[in-house]
Amino acid sequence: MKNLTIVVLGTFDTKGEEHTFIKESIEKRGSRAITVNVGTGTPCRHDVDHDLYSQLFENQGVVKGSRDQAISKMISEAQRLVLSLYRQDGIGGIISAGGGSGTHIAASVMRSLPMGIPKLIVSTVASRDMKPIIGTRDITVMHSVVDLLGINSVSGSLLDKAAAAICSMAQSNWRPARQCKRIALTMFGFITPAAEQVRRELENLDYEVIAFHANGTGGTAMEQMAREGYFDGILDLATHELADELKKGYCSGIGPERLEPVTDPRVVPRLVIPGGLDCAVLEFTRDTVPLELKGRKIFFYDFRSAVRLSQQETALIADQIAAKLLKDPHNVKVLVPEHGWSEADGQGAPLHDPELNQFFVEKLRKALGGAVEIVQVPYHINEVPFARIAAKTMHNMISG
Repeated sequence: MKNLTIVVLGTFDTKGEEHTFIKESIEKRGSRAITVNVGTGTPCRHDVDHDLYSQLFENQGVVKGSRDQAISKMISEAQRLVLSLYRQDGIGGIISAGGGSGTHIAASVMRSLPMGIPKLIVSTVASRDMKPIIGTRDITVMHSVVDLLGINSVSGSLLDKAAAAICSMAQSNWRPARQCKRIALTMFGFITPAAEQVRRELENLDYEVIAFHANGTGGTAMEQMAREGYFDGILDLATHELADELKKGYCSGIGPERLEPVTDPRVVPRLVIPGGLDCAVLEFTRDTVPLELKGRKIFFYDFRSAVRLSQQETALIADQIAAKLLKDPHNVKVLVPEHGWSEADGQGAPLHDPELNQFFVEKLRKALGGAVEIVQVPYHINEVPFARIAAKTMHNMISG
């Protein structure tokens, strides 16, 4: 039976009325609500199931310290509690509402829960950049529009809808029709035809394909899920993020885990392809080309443009990749399309430079010293034969 227990987590010292309202809205829909106070300012005046302020700063005698220190201690304690609730009895979802601090605390706790557990935050700061808050987790954020100061005709309507949403999410019980081995596939816009064809080829081989947009967060999320045991193989079609990381481009922001070997809870083979490594994507147009990039090969795309990497930059990336792959050389292979690595890099395309591509291959080959197999094939990355070879190679790596 589906678990319909919802954790209502919030700063009850400042948002107690609002979280009590959410609790009651959940219960009137037939679900059970467990309230958790994570406020760090003053003792809680509301009736809650788990008062972490009292537990930490009164019962255990933990010194609050400065505000940031108190929040850090509260987050750690709340993570332990919520994970314990999840492991012991299971939870159907978690919801919170708050401003900047409340959103930070709630998201930090929610990120400790696995994928698939519904997570919802009603936030006054939802219109800001949420990347540092959400990270790589499946957290839903609803903009409160108004500030959360008691229950009125606007905030009450919004919070009631949020309660309805988390209850509905908790009731979801969709499962795939059948289980099969799963492969993580990285992709981005310049190699969409390749990703689509690779997916078809892998599905024909009876694999489920989980795609990740290699936009900085996507590659990092893929690595995290791989370490949580989600995948049987990684087909790293779009290693483009490394180029953007080098140039602080549109798809930068990858963590140190990118391209690290996955050996726990099990070894996951990885096929590495230089998809999109020909360029870095930066935010400028043909009318606003930065002075330092004038003279470079440029592919004008939309509000972004792709810039061909220099030989020095290409060499740096080859060394970075080699350093990662040499950590577990027996479970990785490199597959290189000789006729181009993206939509922008092909015969007649603005960034086409086969000599520079070959320079990358030779630099990588030298750095790997023969420890990792590199295979070059006479196709463009977006050609169907290349996708077939990539899928077959991945299949062989998994099958042994």
